[in-house]
Amino acid sequence: MPESCNSRPFSWLMKSCFPNPQDPSSNPLSPNPIITVATTTFSFLPDDLLLECLSRVPSSSLPSISHVCRRWSLLLHSPSFLYLRRLNHSIHPTIFTLSAPLVASLRLQNGNDANTNDPLWKVASCLPFPLASLDSFSHARLSVIGPRIYIIGRNEMFCYDVWSGIITSRCSMIFPRKKFATAVVSGKIYVAGGGSRAGATLEEYDPDTDTWRVVSNALRRRYGCLGAAVDGVFYVIGGLKIGGALGNEITRAATAGTEAYMYASSMDLFDVEARAWLRSRAVPGGGCVVAACAVAGYVYILASHAVELSFWSFDARRHGGGGGSNGSGFGKWCRIKSPPLPAQVRLDSTVRFSCVGVENKMVLIQVRGCIDDLLRRSGRSVRGLKEGLVLIYDCISGEWSRGPDLPEVIRRGACVTVEC
Repeated sequence: MPESCNSRPFSWLMKSCFPNPQDPSSNPLSPNPIITVATTTFSFLPDDLLLECLSRVPSSSLPSISHVCRRWSLLLHSPSFLYLRRLNHSIHPTIFTLSAPLVASLRLQNGNDANTNDPLWKVASCLPFPLASLDSFSHARLSVIGPRIYIIGRNEMFCYDVWSGIITSRCSMIFPRKKFATAVVSGKIYVAGGGSRAGATLEEYDPDTDTWRVVSNALRRRYGCLGAAVDGVFYVIGGLKIGGALGNEITRAATAGTEAYMYASSMDLFDVEARAWLRSRAVPGGGCVVAACAVAGYVYILASHAVELSFWSFDARRHGGGGGSNGSGFGKWCRIKSPPLPAQVRLDSTVRFSCVGVENKMVLIQVRGCIDDLLRRSGRSVRGLKEGLVLIYDCISGEWSRGPDLPEVIRRGACVTVEC
């Protein structure tokens, strides 16, 4: 890829088509004098003007533009480009579901956009992805920085650029993890949990240098946990507890082999800027956390109990939100309306949901299993809740609605929201 856009070969071609008026041997085709006009190309424009032009290009043309030259590619992935596209109303939050080798995208309805009155999933062609590299997308974790989706597996990581459609290999985590928590804070990826040894550390990934480093020890080991980030705090939510608290050797030795099978119905909070853990918060009512995400300053959690589901919001706004700014007592729990699923249903390991935030909406996507089969095993005859169920919670109105079901070709996928 060239470093910059250069039109010199084109200029030479044009000059060869016209005679040189200073050359006496040339025979002009016309008695009229030739006027030489100085031309200015995109390669001579400063970055700010070039960004203004590129920010108005339709999204369908971005893959081609990113291949013009290295300078254009860097500008397309700069914060200024995203800022200008937001000003031009060219950025739209889109849900991506990756299930090798396919990717599906969904853009929800927006009252300001007449083109989204009938949202449908769009399935893209096969990804240029090394299928043997990851065992399953359902076990991988996704994080988003700008238009790039980072696919984090147990022993490897890949970066998928939704604008160019290119997948590149990135540095893997220091400690192999499985079913861990991840979130993005200030342009960096944080991971925690996911095993006995790995669960004792918290790692940070810098996409600019493509490097991982351990930034802190974890408060407790977790497996099968989920991650979210609000206001500079990384939340490690739910999962299974592995041993006791890391700082209490006596408790860990006394409870070895028992707590590994207990649900961790709590959240550990890590202040990224202060590099310190805040006071942990228990999920009201306990249970197994099956889905969690951050939306508009709140952390939303879906928990499964013996005979019911509960849906909670945690006020995570530290500045101008639910409380003080010193990390203690800044949030409140509130039980809100549960998703419209059959009463007295308990989700097990055969049914799995993924939870993503889209502006002021929380989207619950069933990526594995069939609720009809779950009810049939309990002797109930409710029908109509097959695989790929999509439920949308409006955080402003407090109401649930049903979205378009996930395409049948997309199963056991991982979901994330991208501004593109």
